Amino acid sequence: MRKTLFLCVLLSVSAMTLHTAYGQEEQESAEVYLEEYTDEFQENFFEALKQKGIQNYDRAVDLFLKCKQLEPNNSVVDYELGKSYMLDKKYIQAQDYAIEALQSKPTDYWYLDNLLTILDKQGSPIETVKQRIPYENKKLQQNMAVFFFKMKKYEEALKVLDQLENSQLKSDLNQKIKDSLQKGKEKPTVPIANQDQDEADNPFEALRSNMEQLISESNYKELLEISEGAVDSYPLQPYFYYAYGRALNNTGNPNKGIEVLESGLDYLLDDDTLKNRIYKELSQGHSKIGNTQKANEYLNKINSGL
Repeated sequence: MRKTLFLCVLLSVSAMTLHTAYGQEEQESAEVYLEEYTDEFQENFFEALKQKGIQNYDRAVDLFLKCKQLEPNNSVVDYELGKSYMLDKKYIQAQDYAIEALQSKPTDYWYLDNLLTILDKQGSPIETVKQRIPYENKKLQQNMAVFFFKMKKYEEALKVLDQLENSQLKSDLNQKIKDSLQKGKEKPTVPIANQDQDEADNPFEALRSNMEQLISESNYKELLEISEGAVDSYPLQPYFYYAYGRALNNTGNPNKGIEVLESGLDYLLDDDTLKNRIYKELSQGHSKIGNTQKANEYLNKINSGL
C-alpha cells in the first residue's frame, strides 16, 4: 500500500511531467519505475512532504537533501527543495534548486511558477537568471506569459506574448490582458469556463461535463490524467485547476493539490459556487497534511461567504 501511494505522489508531484498521451505506457512500467527507489528514499520523501505541510521547513529541507543524495538527478526533489527553501525565506538556495528543476523539465509550468515566484519575492527580474534556463523554449515562454497574467503583471505578459507565434492561447490571453488593463474588474467579453455555452460548441464545457461524471463516480485516477492535461492545454480555466486539485487530494498528494487549487483561485472571476468548491478542497487538503488551522480557515470562508 505504501509503495502504491508513493508512486502516486511521485507521478503527480512532478506536475505534468507525464503527458496524458503516454499515460497508459507509463502505468504499465510503473512497478519497474518504482523499484528504482529505495525504502530509505521513500521514507525520507514522505516525511519531508509531511514536515513541509506542517511548516517545519528546516526539517523538510534536511530530509529532501537526503533524498537528493540518494537520487541526485531527481527533478521532483529539486522542485521540492526550491519550494521548501522559499517557504523558509532562504531565496538564494531556493533559486538554485528551482533552476536545476527547470533545466531538467523546461516545459513544466509548476517548475517555472516556482522559480518566478522565488524571483518575485526577491524583487529580481527574469533577466537575472535568463542565461541559466532554457529561455528560448516556446512552451516555457507560454507558461511565463500565463504566470505574469496570474500575477497581474500585464505589461510583462504582453512582452512575452509578442515573442510567440499566433495560437488560441495567445489570442485569449491577449484579450484577457487588454480587458484587465482597460476595464479593471469588469467581466471580460471572451469565453470563459463559467459562461453558459452549448457543450457542442465549447470544448471547455465538454471536458467539464466529463470531469463532473468522473467526480460523481470517485474515479480519481482517470480524473487525474484528464485534468492534468486540461490544465496544460487551457491554463486560464479555473475549473480545471479545481478538478486537478481534487484528483491530487484523492490520489495521495494533497501538498500538490493545495498548490494547484490556490492557483485556480487566481483565475476565478465571479463564480461563487466554484470558489466554495475550491475552498472545500483546500480545507480537505490541509486536513490531510495535518494543518487543521488552515483547514478551518477555508471552511470559515465558505460559511462566511467571503
